Amino acid sequence: MEEQHSRRQQKIFRNVTLVQAGFLKKSRRPLPTIIGLLVTFAVMIAATWGAHAYFSLHSALVSMNGNNGSTATSARIAAKKPISILVLGVDQGLEGRNDKGNSDTIILVTVNPTTKKATMTSIPRDTLTEILGETSNTSYYMFKINSAYQFGGSSGSVKTVSAMLNVPINYYVEVNMKALESLVNALGGVDVNVPFSFSYDWCDFKKGKQHLDGRHAIAYARMRYDDPRGDYGRQLRQRQIIQAVVKKGLSVNGLVNYQKLLKVFAKYVKTNLTFGDMTSLAINYRSAASNISSGYIQGHDATISGTSLQIASTEELQKWSNKLRKSLGLSTQTLTNQETRQNSLNETYNGVDFSSNETITNYTIYEANSITPRSSDSW
Repeated sequence: MEEQHSRRQQKIFRNVTLVQAGFLKKSRRPLPTIIGLLVTFAVMIAATWGAHAYFSLHSALVSMNGNNGSTATSARIAAKKPISILVLGVDQGLEGRNDKGNSDTIILVTVNPTTKKATMTSIPRDTLTEILGETSNTSYYMFKINSAYQFGGSSGSVKTVSAMLNVPINYYVEVNMKALESLVNALGGVDVNVPFSFSYDWCDFKKGKQHLDGRHAIAYARMRYDDPRGDYGRQLRQRQIIQAVVKKGLSVNGLVNYQKLLKVFAKYVKTNLTFGDMTSLAINYRSAASNISSGYIQGHDATISGTSLQIASTEELQKWSNKLRKSLGLSTQTLTNQETRQNSLNETYNGVDFSSNETITNYTIYEANSITPRSSDSW
């Protein structure tokens, strides 16, 4: 009886949400871009396959977030407040890796249903920042931002990015980069406009429109050193692949391909968004998808103790903090963190000039709460 009652409640919830969203009729209106991988995927599935997709997506999310596919909706999303989602592409399973890996891709997404605007901000993986772990008593440590995932998982990455930009982060979506290869293959490949000719990982790319299978999509998204724009060019190509996946996904026909996509997401994606959150996002936040601004945090090339990094100036960090806080309906605040402190000390004692385009070679990492340089042995 309890099982029948649960199924009856789930069916009622499904019908109400799908009617409100207008998804009981097949939608032909494509989403122009993304407000996060899972949000787009939920809209795509619901709009295309309606009730059947509802239950299948529910089952997939059980595997993705381990919360039994709860239909509960968080208070923030239920109240239709602005939200932020940290999207992490982790490099497990690629190039023979079996360890926890780093976050190869870091994108902070904000969505405001009131202003009907969203932002998508890429953070270079080599950006120097204070790494925060699972607990508040984690030892002081400055290094590349992508290592935050290795030390503290998604939680550590959320804390690190939040502290660097003084922006609250409500949710995360963690995508194993192996998913990109599997997802592209499940879609039958994607089309991109290659900006210049290059070869990487035994894959050749010619300038112009090109069809990519999963392995080529991974190589296309990962190449960095032969790109004249370095990591920024790589981030641009990653966004190309994501948008191509979304576009192709919206045109998928047939239950077989749809089930393949669900299996990929269930296996390779983790999130703290509940099924109820996803449904509510698809219904109440989709208007922001038509007005997305995207960009990246611009850093300066630097070498510290033989390690290549990107150092974002205080001005750059403050600019993005202001933009992101405004997009969430928050007042701006002056940044005061380890990044701004290190920048100030280096400008004062080492003459670091952030207005110059030359590689910074005299940047020094100072110990916490002192002006004592940190030992190079700690790198």
